[in-house]
Amino acid sequence: MGIDPLPSSVWYQDMADFAERISDAAVGHRLARAIQGRGAFRRFKNELHEEYPHLLPAWHAFRDVRSRRRAVKWLVDNSLIDHETGERVMVGHPNPDLP
Repeated sequence: MGIDPLPSSVWYQDMADFAERISDAAVGHRLARAIQGRGAFRRFKNELHEEYPHLLPAWHAFRDVRSRRRAVKWLVDNSLIDHETGERVMVGHPNPDLP
């Protein structure tokens, strides 16, 4: 059984959701603007590293939890773990609070 990669739109949505959920509206707006058009991933990364390095731990936590949750969903959908186990993992890995 192969594992198909997720389309870039999934990872793009993570960046958009992160920008939308940051409590500082000005920072969220700058991050949202950074992901418009070609080169969105590079600009988002550069914006975080250069302008908001204090948000990097929050971004990594957010991205990692989303990735784990997608992996668990895939495991359940492909009957590699049962639904109850998947639910326990999901409950134990909620989306982190963002600054």
